[in-house]
Amino acid sequence: MSDLTLTTERERPLDPPDKFTELRERGPLHRMRYADGHLGWLVTGYAAARAVLADPRFSNRPELAHPPIPARLELLKEQQFQVPPGFFLRMDAPEHTRYRKLLAGQFTVRRMNQLEPRIAEIAEACLDRMEAGERPADLVEEFALPIPSLVICELLGVPYDDRERFQADSKVLFGLESEGADVVAAMTRISTFLYGLIQHKRAEPGDDLLTGLIEGGELTDEELTGVAFLLLVAGHETTANMLGLGTYALLTDPGQLAALRDDPSLMDDAVEELLRHLTIIHLGPVRAALEDVELEGTVIAKGEAVTLHLPVANRDPARFPGGDRLDVTRPASGHLTFGHGIHQCLGQQLARIEMRVGYAALLRRLPGLRLAVPPEEVPMRTDMSIYGVHRLPVTW
Repeated sequence: MSDLTLTTERERPLDPPDKFTELRERGPLHRMRYADGHLGWLVTGYAAARAVLADPRFSNRPELAHPPIPARLELLKEQQFQVPPGFFLRMDAPEHTRYRKLLAGQFTVRRMNQLEPRIAEIAEACLDRMEAGERPADLVEEFALPIPSLVICELLGVPYDDRERFQADSKVLFGLESEGADVVAAMTRISTFLYGLIQHKRAEPGDDLLTGLIEGGELTDEELTGVAFLLLVAGHETTANMLGLGTYALLTDPGQLAALRDDPSLMDDAVEELLRHLTIIHLGPVRAALEDVELEGTVIAKGEAVTLHLPVANRDPARFPGGDRLDVTRPASGHLTFGHGIHQCLGQQLARIEMRVGYAALLRRLPGLRLAVPPEEVPMRTDMSIYGVHRLPVTW
């Protein structure tokens, strides 16, 4: 199907577009036309997606990229394939390995677990304000966004009072309808702010991750800015959308909500299942073949782009039987929501803790929590590169 193109429009808000589910049933790999005319591939099968993510013959470098949707075509031209120093997400080994090693010690399971009491304090404070405020409330604004934003600010050493500026710029960065020049301007504003913060920390060190990296002496200020940029933006956008969308999913599925309320010990499984079932990374990732690679009996030619449709791959019945259904009792480990291979999400343990603590506090404190509008009136983020809900009006 060389006329196949990627779309974000859905028939149902919690399910990927039907046409991609149907494609997965036909096979794991399909010809796809990219926004710039490039003829590449779409991966819909779990095993094939996992194989691509683990194979160093598939590159993540932006100069090899082809935009899967038109909204990213202008941005690609605007950026002219330049990766800021330290922005290791778009690097291959060995450059990627260098940055990853420097940061791995900051995101150990043990260190993330030590943050749990503070995350719980933040969640309770958000709920205190919600309960004291007016109803209905927007769960995104009052709960889902503040928790990860405050956590990542404290971890990095970014003043939380500056959150509005980087949250506003993040919306521009992830908006599929944003003009390329506006995206570049937003990146510049965040980078300038972080560069200035690094200068401040050199003069007045703190007890935070950025100060630790500065004192390590292995990164330039430009590299530190790129690393901080990546962690700051990814660290709040992803979890905020999982908290919002996950709550929407539970509130529209009374059986699953009741199961989780009745048995809080299911929370760890529920978090993994929500991550799998909802898969907020809905436009990739995209890789490019550095040489001819055989995948599922098909040869991907050198230079061809490969887009992984993770929402569909994470529901592949060959890996997750009955995967189109949300089941909070399902052992859903092994999903690809955090990626796989060298680019697997560095902050995944932090995200899990934020979700586990956040959902548990929400269900415990607000037992009558329910949507304040019909489900179909909740605005979905089909216009953003990270899926979720724009707002979630709730009452209790």
